[in-house]
Amino acid sequence: MANRLDTRSVPLDRTRNIGIMAHVDAGKTTTTERILFYAGSTTRIGEVDDGSAVTDWMAQEQERGISITAAATTFGWRGHVVNLIDTPGHVDFTMEVERSLRVLDGAIAVFDAVAGVESQSETVWRQADRYRVPRLAFINKCDREGADPARVVEMMKTRLGAHPIVIQLPLVSAPATPGGSTTFDGVIDLIEMRSRTWDVASFGAKFTDGPIPHAHVAGASLAREAMIEAIAELDDELMAAWVAGRELAAAALRAALRRVTLGNRGVPTLVGAAFRNQGIHNLLDAVVDFLPPPSVEIRGRDPQDPTSAPTIVRAVGDDQPLAALVFKVQYDERGSQLSFVRVYTGCLKVGDAVLDASRGSLEQIGGLVRMFANHREDLRQIEAGMIGAVVGGGKLATGDTLCDPRSPILLDAMTVPSAVMGIALEPDTEEDHSKLGVALERLAIEDPSFRVRTDVDSGQIVISGMGELHLEIVVDRLRREFGVNARVGNPQVAYRETISRRAEGENKFVRGAGSPGGPRGDYGHVKLVVEPTDRGGGYVYENRAPSSDIPQELAPAVEAGVTEAALRGVLSGHPMTDLRVQVVGGSYHPVDSNNYAFKVAGGKAFVAAATKASPTLLEPVMSLEVVTPDEHVGDVLGDLHARRGKVAGISARPGVQTVACFVPMASMFGYATDLRSRTKGRATYAMELDHYDEVPTQLRDDVITRLRA
Repeated sequence: MANRLDTRSVPLDRTRNIGIMAHVDAGKTTTTERILFYAGSTTRIGEVDDGSAVTDWMAQEQERGISITAAATTFGWRGHVVNLIDTPGHVDFTMEVERSLRVLDGAIAVFDAVAGVESQSETVWRQADRYRVPRLAFINKCDREGADPARVVEMMKTRLGAHPIVIQLPLVSAPATPGGSTTFDGVIDLIEMRSRTWDVASFGAKFTDGPIPHAHVAGASLAREAMIEAIAELDDELMAAWVAGRELAAAALRAALRRVTLGNRGVPTLVGAAFRNQGIHNLLDAVVDFLPPPSVEIRGRDPQDPTSAPTIVRAVGDDQPLAALVFKVQYDERGSQLSFVRVYTGCLKVGDAVLDASRGSLEQIGGLVRMFANHREDLRQIEAGMIGAVVGGGKLATGDTLCDPRSPILLDAMTVPSAVMGIALEPDTEEDHSKLGVALERLAIEDPSFRVRTDVDSGQIVISGMGELHLEIVVDRLRREFGVNARVGNPQVAYRETISRRAEGENKFVRGAGSPGGPRGDYGHVKLVVEPTDRGGGYVYENRAPSSDIPQELAPAVEAGVTEAALRGVLSGHPMTDLRVQVVGGSYHPVDSNNYAFKVAGGKAFVAAATKASPTLLEPVMSLEVVTPDEHVGDVLGDLHARRGKVAGISARPGVQTVACFVPMASMFGYATDLRSRTKGRATYAMELDHYDEVPTQLRDDVITRLRA
């Protein structure tokens, strides 16, 4: 492929690690395809609809026209090397966004100029906020009827709490006939005060810069003043020059906007139409001008004390001790493991023996590659600030830190979302059963948000994930990639259990010794207290028992017994959450006490306390957004009410209304089919986990009875 830079010939400050994030169908992958084409990395423009997009390489992606996995690639622009990750927009694959943002220095948020800020737009924006990733905003699809970039900017302010700084206006021509539609012709650059239009014959590879058409001059001048004011309010240096009345050159505006962007105080906002090949060159220039290079230093923890504050500070450079993070694992068509890594400092070299600080083991680096979606290029080393992949390394997992054994450091891993639903799998044949275990293990290694367990009562294999589409893709991959055919059970909601009040529990596990000289007896005695925490508090375990009651060497056994019991629950077999367990005392026998006895006693003491603490059942509640034509909004609202939905708000734009709602996951199975039927296929929806809440009293007993059965 053309224009693949020798990456280390480019200084660190001319390196960019960026991601593209958006709601599904906002045009992320279409934008990525144009970026790769204009940067010279591809010789033709791939399209999502015909399955030819470079970064949608999985068969399921090509068939469904959506991104499922994050795809990494590298290209050059204006003497810079850019590592780009195209992330999925569907909420079921939000783990791909999470782990990508953890290792990126900047991001492009793509918005639909018609739909505006959508539900998954908010989710990915919050994820970027959590990692403090500087962003650009690209308002795409400005060529569509109903496009309203100004409305999108206002939605960014109100729904995202963002500070968008508009640096471009759409160049729109008046309708050719009365009542006709306007035409999106190009963009007006408010920094340079010029227009840019793209050549259709060259698929947008060529463009023309020129003066702003007379009809747009007044509007552009007002917009430029608003842009300067917005930047000045966030940058003291530009404010001083502006107040003093000095001429503000384009270079000074770009420098000030860069400072604002890197400080996460504002978001440069551009416009375009990726499918029509318009606006991408400006977006690439903005990546170079406004998004950051790798940081000059990193912080980490002592691997011997992983819960401590990140007090270890390392400078970033090729000559520094290695520190790298594994952010993604996948298997290639030959069954070899590829572990994607971001090297923060130092160099990762073929043949090195590096420390996996997360596991305390040495890892031999057998091969390194740079990825171009599903194609790869062999490397001898991956330098500081770069992204690549380790070939082999079967012990590596997402979130592992690789470092110099002589200078250990532990980097922060990424947050893994909780599964919200599961399904039971029953292999068709004994051969399928024998292959299923290996296949599920590989899929779970690739995707930390995918869980596998065996039901202790039925013996069924239960797989859990982020939603129906997530698990549908897993089952399809089992069939295609691993040749496993299995019957799929009905969807199961990922319920949780909790307690409603404080309670105490105690258990003394005593088993007498056998005949003299035979095996010793068992003795374990645990007293504990359970109490509820705020919703979302999770499971908290504290050992406050004095060592005179429970010796320190036996305390881990108590914790193991309590934790296992909490995972089994006391009502329906679901894990318990939003509670604190405090072990407060007990006793031991100098001869008969052992780990087994204290583990049993801890588990039974917990069950006794939790049973007395008014246990209750929690269900996942989804944040749902339905976009429906005006004439169907009544049917949609009636159906949501029947599903126990609570409407949070309704907003309107010409012809359609957007219904925001909170609804239990248990009520949403098959919703896609029902919605299509009610609206004649014209409505769309998106939903994601918002919180857990108590199952209503009138339903709880029936649900528990059904779950136990």
